Amino acid sequence: MDLLTEAHFWVGAAFIVFLGVLVMAGVHRFAWKALGDEGEKVRAQLDEANRLREEAQALLARIQSDREASEKLAVEIMANAQEQAKRMQAEAQERLAEQIERRGKLAERRIATAEAQAAAEVKAAAGELAAQMAETVLTARIAGAKTDPLIDAAIGQMAGKLQ
Repeated sequence: MDLLTEAHFWVGAAFIVFLGVLVMAGVHRFAWKALGDEGEKVRAQLDEANRLREEAQALLARIQSDREASEKLAVEIMANAQEQAKRMQAEAQERLAEQIERRGKLAERRIATAEAQAAAEVKAAAGELAAQMAETVLTARIAGAKTDPLIDAAIGQMAGKLQ
């Protein structure tokens, strides 16, 4: 077997020569450079992705803390609102009780004034009625007797005593 007649030998030799030509032409530098450029692009994309992921995590943490702060604020606002509502209700009840008491006292004064006025009116009416009755009685007596014997006797005695 002769190596020079073997096809495999010539294919292997041609391959080695081809590789030598490629090395001499500097194709390996272009290949490494192309691979390096692609590697740098991939590395830049990975760095950008890592930076974006870190920003997203920071943003998520800030949003979560904002949410917690908002929830605490909402709880405080609700507690303050409930406290204020209770205080306003107590004040309203107190004002209502004071108003009811004032109105009760005012009604009592009005009743007392009305009672006093009614009593005065009754006394005035009773006095007027008594005067009318006395007038009626005296008028009836005077009309029935021109002179009263007792009065005439009293007048006569007075005349004697005055002298």
